[in-house]
Amino acid sequence: MEKVQISEIFCSVQGEGPYIGMRQSFLRFVGCNLNCDYCDTPNNALICNFEKVPGTNEFEELKNPLSLDTIVEKLNSFENVHSISLTGGEPLIFANFIQSLSKNINEKLYFESNMSMPLMAKKIKNTISFVSGDFKQRCEFKKDEEFESYKKQAKKCFKILKNTEKRDCFCKIVITKETNYLETYEIIQDISKYISCVILQPATNDEYKPSVKALINLQNKLVSDFDTRIIPQTHKLWGCL
Repeated sequence: MEKVQISEIFCSVQGEGPYIGMRQSFLRFVGCNLNCDYCDTPNNALICNFEKVPGTNEFEELKNPLSLDTIVEKLNSFENVHSISLTGGEPLIFANFIQSLSKNINEKLYFESNMSMPLMAKKIKNTISFVSGDFKQRCEFKKDEEFESYKKQAKKCFKILKNTEKRDCFCKIVITKETNYLETYEIIQDISKYISCVILQPATNDEYKPSVKALINLQNKLVSDFDTRIIPQTHKLWGCL
């Protein structure tokens, strides 16, 4: 049975996007195929921090990698959750494991992804109830050709994991000082038929944070054509995981 590296397992509330405030359990995978400047996720972890009692910041250390049985046991210890957030890192790397996980839990799966691996997306599309799809921007890539390649893959992922009667798929775009607003508008146009809404998320770090005026202007340009909301990372505002 496959084992995976997990950095954290805990129960808290969703702090981003249209499901803010929903009680969730979180499974944070280790490792990502991209390298965004503002990312705070480790690419390797010898131990997984398991917060047995939500909100205590008291952790049990579990030795990585973890088995499916161990992960299911820890997730099942949390009650009254809206869904299980699969986050990272990049969960698409672990599509095979997610397939197995979905067969051993009762809660719905909430999937947070950079939407860059369409072949893996096909494997999990029928197991996911909520898709929080990030669309990265050109300024996050060292070379234009890297971004153009990513853009093609992301569009394929949004099409595969598109919004349906059984699955809510929305797009989240982290807005920084370097955001190209015209390109952002064109990106959203290209995927608009696959998503329920657009979330403009201002970067939290002061080094990357955009101006309020720029955010409002971008929303104003988008909102007549798309359901567009400005929502920051609220969990960082009130100090929870």
